[in-house]
Amino acid sequence: MQKQVLFIQGAGQGAYEVDGKLAGDLQEALGIEYHVLYPEMPNEEEPEYGTWKSEIEECLRRMDGEVILVGHSVGGAVLLKYISDEKVSNKITSLFLIAPPYDETVLTEDSSAALDKVPKIYFYHSRDDDIVPFSHLTHYAEKLPKATFRTVDGRGHQFSNDLSEVVEDIKGL
Repeated sequence: MQKQVLFIQGAGQGAYEVDGKLAGDLQEALGIEYHVLYPEMPNEEEPEYGTWKSEIEECLRRMDGEVILVGHSVGGAVLLKYISDEKVSNKITSLFLIAPPYDETVLTEDSSAALDKVPKIYFYHSRDDDIVPFSHLTHYAEKLPKATFRTVDGRGHQFSNDLSEVVEDIKGL
């Protein structure tokens, strides 16, 4: 049976198409042992947590068993908030967050307990990201010291459409 990966895109005009290259790279690199589900999130230009949450819930309802979550940019922040605030019935085996923007409202005092249920959490950020400042990674490191943090150089916000570090970590689970 294929391992299931849910990839949540970032926000902004054209984000679904642009992040589709990341999702495609991920699927290709992971191979046939994995199935990457890449839903188009509603209102990507002006995302609202409630509508994105509903889409994530619908996707998870269609997925049986264990799920690997991957989020790029705003998609990563939304996944963090979702896991922190909602009762998730699927077993989330790991969470991979690529350049998520830090927002104090995403992680609350109760977030740690909910996120402790996720066995592995990884953050990735390029030092030259011109969309989400690299300093946001520091905030997450302070709030989630048990997570693994990976930094890269020269790959920008889109990681040059190369998620090889993420692929290596997923395959290493």
